[in-house]
Amino acid sequence: MITFTLNGRTVETDAPATVRLLDLIREEFNLIGTKEGCGEGECGACSVFVNNLLQNSCLIPIGSIAGANIQTIEGILETEPFKLLDESYSAAGAVQCGYCIPGMIMASAALLSKNPHPSKAEIREGISGNLCRCTGYNMIVDAIHLAAKKGDGLWKKK
Repeated sequence: MITFTLNGRTVETDAPATVRLLDLIREEFNLIGTKEGCGEGECGACSVFVNNLLQNSCLIPIGSIAGANIQTIEGILETEPFKLLDESYSAAGAVQCGYCIPGMIMASAALLSKNPHPSKAEIREGISGNLCRCTGYNMIVDAIHLAAKKGDGLWKKK
């Protein structure tokens, strides 16, 4: 049995230790906001926080998460940082198909919690592990820049 915290609540699974975290959260816990894009850790669609660090869940065997704190996009939906990012992405027109957006939001939150006032170059670097095939990056960079400006004091350094 593997026990860990998922979006603030303690959960257990008896799935084999080699099951990917991505598959576990989608299939056993029905948290489908985390997507599989490449399955190789290169696109960021499966981004989650593991002990407050942004990670690609497609690369994590669940045997390595015993006792860990896992947070998915569903786990941040009701937070003020998410609401600000959601508004900023919408205002900047940074969402088209939406497939990459949960991972982009997670990367945006990770970046802004480390650097509340990033330059556009730092934003590009901060989301460099996330791919978008529809919108392109300019509108996403603008959205994160807008969230940084509007969220002065909201983003806490970790």
